[in-house]
Amino acid sequence: MKTLYAIGEMLIDFTAQETGKLEHAVTFRKNAGGAPANVAVCVSKLGGCANVITKLGKDAFGIFLEDTLRKEGVGCDYVFTTDEANTALAFVSRDEKGERNFSFYRNPSADMLLNVEDVRYIPFEAGDILHFGSVDLCDAPVKKAHSAAIDAAREAGALISFDPNLRYSLWNSAEELLNTVRSFLPVADILKVSEEELFDITGIADEETAANSLFRGCVKLIFVTKGSDGAAVYTKQGTRVCVPVDKASPVVDTTGAGDSFIGTVLFQILVRGGIEAFTQDELAVLLRRANRAATYVVAREGAIPAMPVRKEVF
Repeated sequence: MKTLYAIGEMLIDFTAQETGKLEHAVTFRKNAGGAPANVAVCVSKLGGCANVITKLGKDAFGIFLEDTLRKEGVGCDYVFTTDEANTALAFVSRDEKGERNFSFYRNPSADMLLNVEDVRYIPFEAGDILHFGSVDLCDAPVKKAHSAAIDAAREAGALISFDPNLRYSLWNSAEELLNTVRSFLPVADILKVSEEELFDITGIADEETAANSLFRGCVKLIFVTKGSDGAAVYTKQGTRVCVPVDKASPVVDTTGAGDSFIGTVLFQILVRGGIEAFTQDELAVLLRRANRAATYVVAREGAIPAMPVRKEVF
């Protein structure tokens, strides 16, 4: 099996133990997080090979995060450290439905200092997958590192996966975030968006029309997640498959649900050896397993601690 490389932020989620607004929370639990790292751990726990490309602070939180990756079987050859900034932190509040609100502490954080030189010698191969999100596409060295890694992965014949994972509070304006995301969409072979993000990015209310509008550049597969309503996948050839959730779970914490979904999708693509010529039945199986992974994650607290193992999904 080939390798998943996940580039971008890794941070500490301090999750409030009381529901309600963050300012009223008293007790917090420390969890390892960051969307790219969540995806890498998901792939590893399902039985795949995964590496994280990031930069951590030379602090206790950075040590904890690297230890967590190693315990989960994720490669750390491209986890760099710096004493120029601290490891990123996020404080997470939850409402009664498990929906989250994030408050980030990263001005700058160590992940934002990942640079082009750090990613210069990553040995991408044909069949590998490079996965990234939008949090580290901010105006910092890490944005150029993403572009360099994407170019190298593409040249090697690897697939590119992009989950915009919109976090408006990290940007100066919604327009800046959306314009940045739109500029990176065409470089990806695989896109994963929530139905809310699909509307924000395209401005088109009809899901099918909106999804099809994103087939530009290298884009070949688009996954649209719909929470408890399941998910849909669209192909460049015009195929559309929708699969509902098999069995809804009580929602404790939605953190990491989307990451487990795309992580499970990418694991299956790594096993399959590519994304060419999917049948409708194969796409339905792909979605069903990804939905199942997400239902396990929302029933547990945290992201990395909640990622499912193979026997829970397959």
